[in-house]
Amino acid sequence: MSFNFIKTNINGVYIIEPKIFKDERGYFFESYNEAEFIKNGITNRFIQDNQSKSSYGVIRGLHCQLGQYSQAKLVRVLQGKVLDVAVDIRRNSPTFGKHVAVELSDENMRQLFIPRDFLHGFSVLSDTAVFAYKVDNFYNKESEFGIRYDDPQIGIDWKVPLNKVLTSEKDRIAKGLKDVPYNGR
Repeated sequence: MSFNFIKTNINGVYIIEPKIFKDERGYFFESYNEAEFIKNGITNRFIQDNQSKSSYGVIRGLHCQLGQYSQAKLVRVLQGKVLDVAVDIRRNSPTFGKHVAVELSDENMRQLFIPRDFLHGFSVLSDTAVFAYKVDNFYNKESEFGIRYDDPQIGIDWKVPLNKVLTSEKDRIAKGLKDVPYNGR
């Protein structure tokens, strides 16, 4: 087995630790293996990879796509360290509005699997971070939805002092948890 799949306190969200082979030359690991993911209940077919680079204090999120364009994500950090967050916005879920937060870094090489119908965001805890993720659906601008990173109903501690937070205008004016539309799930 090349991975350790760790269940979180929210159904469907997994922390994934790869088996790392290290020696004097460096290291090797599988970052994705479809058969092992399927064996552990993750059957999403990933169709696109995305990557971003950000500096310390940047908070990207909380974002998702709604309806038929909803996306599952498999996220990881290639360089640096982030606090990665998934928020359950499934109205019928007993964990609606709850979140999972986990540190992902180039040192721990952990990944986070985020199912469809979850908001996603991260804060950069190192000087810079290169963030990569797979998605199982294509981007559709009209399906975009976001909630403010500092929504008090969710109460995320982003591990960045308020005077150091850098975020986009879109993220500063995003809606609140109360504005999540009912999606039947």
